[in-house]
Parts: sequence; structure tokens; C-alpha cells
Amino acid sequence: MNMLNIVAGAMAAAVVAGTGMCLGAGIANAAPEVVDRTYNDAKRMIQQAGGTAVIATRTGAGLEDGKCLVMNAWDAGYQRIVRGGMRANNEVLLALNCNGVLAGPGSSGNSLASPVGREAKLKAEQEAAKRAAQQRQAQAAASAG
Repeated sequence: MNMLNIVAGAMAAAVVAGTGMCLGAGIANAAPEVVDRTYNDAKRMIQQAGGTAVIATRTGAGLEDGKCLVMNAWDAGYQRIVRGGMRANNEVLLALNCNGVLAGPGSSGNSLASPVGREAKLKAEQEAAKRAAQQRQAQAAASAG
């Protein structure tokens, strides 16, 4: 009798575990690495990975959505209800920073302490140096001619 209870208990546990695996198992998705990219680039990468990009939060209003920077990305923690029951969700939620590229006096943007801010500052300095060199060449040509 004792052996019968053990076998019956083991069979019941196996059935419960098997049912849980069948019903609870979903498709495992991981959000692609899209942080510090523009929303347009992130959306394209997510779509190529078989997901759907969804804007969850937005900070600032200085840029249009496509030019906003992705500050965080995570898989949706919920399932969609469709006819016939639940299905796994392929949505990737995004937190966007739509402030200007670089903060300045009276304007919001990225800090120079951030990688994006440092890159923007370097790019601005390179463009300023290029414009200054072009002005010097134009002045030298005007003086010579």
C-alpha cells in the first residue's frame, strides 16, 4: 500500500510538471542591443530580429521620434490575448531621450559625461575646426588674388 502511494504521487507530480511546461512555456526573446542608437536604427534592428518596437517612455520634445536616442530597451512582460488564448509577445519596449544632442546654456540635451554627449562634443569641435580651416583658405585665396 505504501509503495502504491509513492508511485501514484510520483506520477501525479510528473503530470503536473509536464502540464506546467506545456502551458507555461513561451518563446524566449531577448531585446537586441539598441541602447545609444537612434529610434529609427533601433526599430530596424528589432524588426530584423522578429520583434516590434514600442515606445514606452519619452523624455523631452526637442527631436522627432526617429532621431531620439534609445536610453533603455526591454522585452514586454505581458502576453497578448488573441482568439484561441494567449500568445507570446514579441514587443520590445523602448525608453527614448528626445532632448537635443548636447546640453548647453538654456537648452536641454545630453551631458558631456555621457558617451553620447562626448561623441556629440567631439563631432561639433571637428566641424568647427573644418569650418575655420575653410575660412582661412578662402581668406588666403582672396588676399592672393
